[in-house]
Amino acid sequence: MGNSPQRLPIVERDEWLLPVERQLAARHEAYLSELRRIAASGRSLTDYANGYRHFGWQYDPALGGWWLREWLPGAHDVFLTGDFNGWQRTSLRLDRSPDGVWSIFLPDALYADRLTHGSLYKIHVHGDNGWLDRIPAYATRVVQDERTKNFTAQFWNPAPFDWRGDRPADVRGRDLLIYEAHIGMAQEREGVSGYAEFAERILPRIRQAGYTAVQLMGIAEHPYYGSFGYHVANFFAPSSRFGTPEELKELVRRAHELGLAVIMDLVHAHYVRNLNEGINELDGTDRLYSLPGEAGEQPYWDSKTFDYGKEQVRHFLLSNIKYWLDEFHFDGFRFDGVSSMLYRHHGHTEFDSREKYFDAAVDLEAIRYLTLANRLVHEFRPEAVTIAEEVSGMPGIAVPAEEGGIGFDYRLAMAQPDFWIRLLKEVPDEQWDIHAIWQVLTDRLPGIGTVAYAESHDQALVGDQTLAFRLMGSRMYDSMDRKTQNPVIDRGMALHKMIRLATIAAGGDAYLNFMGNEFGHPEWIDFPRAGNGWSYAHARRQWSLADDASLRYAFLAAFDREMLSLVERYGVLRDGYPYCLQMDAERQTMAFSHGDLLFVFNWSPSASLPEYEVRVQAPGCYRPLLSTDEPRFGGTGRASMQGRHFSRPAEEDELPRIRIYNTSRTAAVFLRED
Repeated sequence: MGNSPQRLPIVERDEWLLPVERQLAARHEAYLSELRRIAASGRSLTDYANGYRHFGWQYDPALGGWWLREWLPGAHDVFLTGDFNGWQRTSLRLDRSPDGVWSIFLPDALYADRLTHGSLYKIHVHGDNGWLDRIPAYATRVVQDERTKNFTAQFWNPAPFDWRGDRPADVRGRDLLIYEAHIGMAQEREGVSGYAEFAERILPRIRQAGYTAVQLMGIAEHPYYGSFGYHVANFFAPSSRFGTPEELKELVRRAHELGLAVIMDLVHAHYVRNLNEGINELDGTDRLYSLPGEAGEQPYWDSKTFDYGKEQVRHFLLSNIKYWLDEFHFDGFRFDGVSSMLYRHHGHTEFDSREKYFDAAVDLEAIRYLTLANRLVHEFRPEAVTIAEEVSGMPGIAVPAEEGGIGFDYRLAMAQPDFWIRLLKEVPDEQWDIHAIWQVLTDRLPGIGTVAYAESHDQALVGDQTLAFRLMGSRMYDSMDRKTQNPVIDRGMALHKMIRLATIAAGGDAYLNFMGNEFGHPEWIDFPRAGNGWSYAHARRQWSLADDASLRYAFLAAFDREMLSLVERYGVLRDGYPYCLQMDAERQTMAFSHGDLLFVFNWSPSASLPEYEVRVQAPGCYRPLLSTDEPRFGGTGRASMQGRHFSRPAEEDELPRIRIYNTSRTAAVFLRED
């Protein structure tokens, strides 16, 4: 009798997956098969992902000149044109190799004085779609003409950046507290901020606020600013509207000096359909980076999808990952739109059965690519982290590849912000169900790294509202000064703090916040567009609101700082699941613990309860550490922070109890001391 195949650890740990064990094994084998194929060529995965060192402009010291290479298998003819040859479109012809790679060599003897740092260029491609001037896929610098608004590739050959002394932040050695940020809208003035300004003015704010990582959105070049960076055109070019590549590198180095990790928001789920700026139909066909026809469309986002089953496309995307890690020293990635990648319906269905994770709608090639991508990140930069923006709950998404998973370190808890918004929109305060709150915050599998968050940039966009604005509305414009008393503001301030503390304390293993939301930024995000007269009024952050001691925004910012400090100091995120101690639905009070910390949440809008008994996990003296109702955070200070609460002995199987003043709309944290 032969030995039965070894069961994958992912299945051993989760009996729910036993009926689909064969499918999971097949997915894992497809990943291993690709690794074997790469290894057979004598390369590691890290060496394989070196497309950025072969394509595009590459200097050949032996020949003394520059090569330009581009993969365009469907093109009939390709020429190089630029300011160095007077934009003559057909004077510099590229040669085609059997594998569809076109190349040209420009010797220094002829071009050293013409092809210089900053030269503008394009490729002139003859394909099935005609003769078009295009930007190469491997262009590392793309700039926009202020007058014509057209984008053009730029030959970028500065002095090598000096990375000496750079020490990447220890992402894995401390709590992952992520500050999601957008470079362009990080300034207070109406306009576009840049890498240098962000490094000088915003990074110190993020560090002072207590975050350990900054997640940068909109880094890869995108023609339409209002896309938030999600319609990428040039995957190897940092957006020039924010500055130069060297200024981005300096930003990363400065963040590392401050102890901040830098995570890039990576868009490999789709790309812009523009022909003038992007890679769509770059060789004249509709099947270069995409599947042909409708299969290559992302209809919900008006964009194009990648063909992950094509080896050259995987090579392009894997090389892109290594490029950002290698050239810019990023500390990891938040992969955008993973659900769209995983399914041919792009996640637009109800995931109400196990079969939907394994039926014909699943893109197995995308799963193989994502597994390879995670393997590459961790192989090349072991300390880096990967985060999946994935809404479906695909089994194995945050399980290591060697255990049969896809290999992400974390997944975003996307149900959490949706729940908070729905609760605020649809349910009166006095009817809030604490069991529903607990269920949403703790609904995750053991060992699956989860990024908890109450709101991100998604909830701040036009068409939605931030938690602060949903709670306080237009009263924020006239009643946020400390002298004005307003019940709407009082309610909003209290719940803003409680929702955040509940989310970070019970919702996951890491935490995320979008810039400005920590202090209740009142404005939504609306990038310049025709509908708003191309205004920047809502594409900025008003930091002065939090800096003004006469306004209540400073209270929210102070609470956020203290909350993060407490969470990190006592290892709340590293403690795993919270331990549920008490669910008092009648009084809308919930209590749970993390180690020696006791968390008590009274969600009731009106019921303050003296001598309220709370179960505790262990006997001892419980000292208050933090309360959302403290005056230093804009609260009323109804409960003393100086008291000590001694536990009463347990009776039979009961847990010990303490008595507290359980004030309404308040969350309090206590520390057990022997």
